[in-house]
Amino acid sequence: MTLPFIDRFPIARWAPIPLRVIVGYGFMEHGFAKLAKGPDAFANILQAIGVPGPHFMAWSTILVEIFGGLAVILGAFVTLASLPMAAVLLVAMFTVHLPYGFSSIKLIAVTATGAHFGPPGYEVNLLYLACLSALVLGGSGPLAIDGLITKQRKVGHHRRRQSSLRNNGKAGSVAGLNRKLNMKKISPFCTAELERNPMLTSSISLEAQQL
Repeated sequence: MTLPFIDRFPIARWAPIPLRVIVGYGFMEHGFAKLAKGPDAFANILQAIGVPGPHFMAWSTILVEIFGGLAVILGAFVTLASLPMAAVLLVAMFTVHLPYGFSSIKLIAVTATGAHFGPPGYEVNLLYLACLSALVLGGSGPLAIDGLITKQRKVGHHRRRQSSLRNNGKAGSVAGLNRKLNMKKISPFCTAELERNPMLTSSISLEAQQL
């Protein structure tokens, strides 16, 4: 049994929005944190773990996290943005988090200074990857730029199809009229002239019907 308001309001279509918000905000937060500490500091970390081109990779990672996160929040080109974002997650998982196991929260002790945690595992990386996969496979949902682009493409395709049908109908009408005029021994007008002058086509059609 479902609640009546659920039947009237399809809330399932809004499911991607919380995913977009949390994934996008999370990526942007990590990107701005690296930017605040300085790209050189992050480049030194990458160099220490053996990543080639550490300065280039540091800036690339920061830009992917900031602009990729923004794209996900806006629902803009999510499929395209997810590729470099997933690459960042996989590199971090295999180069940093994998040796520390699955769990990202390892409470070691609680002392007077507060809680102490061990190094995080790859749990959060997998959660981000799962969210990105859900957005790519299921769509960005409502209030997304991707949806507006898809709608505009459908409208454009519909207009082109209607225009093609009208043109085909006009060509068929002119051809049929010429055949009718030839059968009734009336001098036919040039097809090109008929196509350029729709009013002339209508007049000739009336004339043919009266014969």
